[in-house]
Amino acid sequence: MTMSTARQSRGMKWRLPPINPVYVVLILLIIAIAILVPNFLTPFGYMNFLKRAAPLAILAAGQVFVLVSGGFDLSVGSLITLTVIGSSILTNGDPAATWWVILLMLSIGVAVGVINGVVVSYLKVPSIIATLGMMITLNGIALMWSGGAPRGYLPDTFRFFGRTLIKDLPLVKIFPVAVIVMIVVGVALWWFMHRANYGRLVHAVGDNPYAARLAGVPIERVRISAFVISSVSAVVAGILLGGFAGVSTDVGTGFELQAITAAVIGGAQLLGGKGSVPASIAGALTLQAIFTLLNMLGLPKPFRDAVQGLILISAVALAMYRRKRSGT
Repeated sequence: MTMSTARQSRGMKWRLPPINPVYVVLILLIIAIAILVPNFLTPFGYMNFLKRAAPLAILAAGQVFVLVSGGFDLSVGSLITLTVIGSSILTNGDPAATWWVILLMLSIGVAVGVINGVVVSYLKVPSIIATLGMMITLNGIALMWSGGAPRGYLPDTFRFFGRTLIKDLPLVKIFPVAVIVMIVVGVALWWFMHRANYGRLVHAVGDNPYAARLAGVPIERVRISAFVISSVSAVVAGILLGGFAGVSTDVGTGFELQAITAAVIGGAQLLGGKGSVPASIAGALTLQAIFTLLNMLGLPKPFRDAVQGLILISAVALAMYRRKRSGT
């Protein structure tokens, strides 16, 4: 090998982009599941997996905007519950009510995001406290509205987004509408975060708010919009969950921590300044794959919750260690 060839080889290696470990972990988990259940590799197997993961993937993609801006949003799980319960009561099986109810729920999501953002940005309440209060408030509203038990039911036109399968397609044979929604929302949020100027503003606010303000970044508006994106994502996730999981008073319980865990698994930093929409979606798929694998092994839900907690602690500790070593 000549010296010029060696230099070219080193240059090519230098230019190779780093691979986020979450993608490697996800591939290994899928291989493990496929070994245990070979039918997983059939269109019905992996498409059903993606359908079940779609709500969490959308939620994590929205949550990462708040995390990158330097905050938390613990209200998304209760907003999912309110979306499902409220939609079932308002539609009460009437297909004609589907679209205006969906628009109303999205409007409620925007309002919740604005309130969270205003409380955090202007009243200077820590986001973990502000959104915890919003979580309790929304849960209380949902329980009072429903009387503590599921009421009404969702028409097929509403459940279309969560449970409908497009069949007889070439190659994949079936394609859940929920996966289409996940792709559309994921691409839109990816563009906002990684291609639009807005994404640079979010990263600037989370990385160094003081420097961002000196640079003319509208910090308050950026943070409020990040909370709005997170809340709207929660409403979309609630619509999908109502479609295939049905109406329940605890349908959104735990999703706020799952979304944060998925985003952190994908490399998002809890102190802000770093995060990726595709990696957060991959983190959600990884978390869903872990739950699927634990189910296959016959382990109970409390064990899965413990594993999720350990994953979150480990991912945060690793992220903090890397941040300390890099000096940022």
